[in-house]
This record gives sequence, C-alpha cells and structure tokens, in this order.
Amino acid sequence: MYNELPASALPEIEEALQHDPELATACADLLLAQRTLEGLRCEPRPAVSARILEYSRTFPAGS
Repeated sequence: MYNELPASALPEIEEALQHDPELATACADLLLAQRTLEGLRCEPRPAVSARILEYSRTFPAGS
C-alpha cells in the first residue's frame, strides 16, 4: 500500500492477490480507506482556532 516492499516481492504479492479473493478484497478495502483518509482535512476550522485563542487569553501571562 505504501510501496515499502522490495520490487522482488511484488510478483509474489500479486500472485497471492490473484488467487485469494478474501485477501484481494481486504487489500482493496485498505486502499480505498487510504485514499479516503488522504483526502481528509488535517487542520481545525478557523472558528475552532479562534475559540482556543480566545480561551487562552483568559489566563494570566506567564502562567
């Protein structure tokens, strides 16, 4: 999924995926999940950041 295997292992993996439908389904599900997660936003909404900053201002400086 992350291209972390050596190229020499790919034929064996491909063969296993072709001959094991359960493994192929699991692999497809993982690849779909990976693509979905990569598309997610990885930062808070501006309103959330503003609330955190507003809350932090209620504490005395240097605390």
